[in-house]
Amino acid sequence: MDEAETFQTLITKVRAGDEAAANELVRRYEPMVRRAARVRLTDPRLGRVLDSMDICQSVMASFFVRAALGQYDLNTPDQLMRLLATMARNKLANQAHGQRAQRRDARRVDPGGLERGDIAARDATPSRQVAARELLDAARQRLGADELRLIERRQDGQDWAAIAAAEGGTPEALRKRLSRAVDRVAHELGLDQEDDV
Repeated sequence: MDEAETFQTLITKVRAGDEAAANELVRRYEPMVRRAARVRLTDPRLGRVLDSMDICQSVMASFFVRAALGQYDLNTPDQLMRLLATMARNKLANQAHGQRAQRRDARRVDPGGLERGDIAARDATPSRQVAARELLDAARQRLGADELRLIERRQDGQDWAAIAAAEGGTPEALRKRLSRAVDRVAHELGLDQEDDV
């Protein structure tokens, strides 16, 4: 099996909610997401209230929900890396803006003795896995039957042309309908108002 087939298998399993595949994706791509966040996290005052792991966890949560809901068409590892890096950039920019807009001026925050490396471990703990499953369940509960049917077809590996042939409509219209539904759910859950990509 070549790299492209291996990647497609991984993405298909992630869409289906396979925890081992999700852990593998995190193992492979988390260091890159954290690196992207650290590169942009240049203000030491903001670094006292925000860590690259915070951004990484937020990116991964948004990605897994959106991927499980069939939103992303990813064919190569490079596409996934670009997507995750963009999400990290957008989340970090939004966090910095939110700190200023809500008068949470990072210059006034006392770090309380925590140093950069003292933040929570990054292992996939059982509680994190349960939380991720609950988040995905909450997202699914907010979707209609038609939207869930589109998601199931995407999880089965069908492309938009095949889905359009079965459901009616155009591939682009169906893709946009699902994308709007996923955006709505992500907003309702407070996942990623800041990273529309």
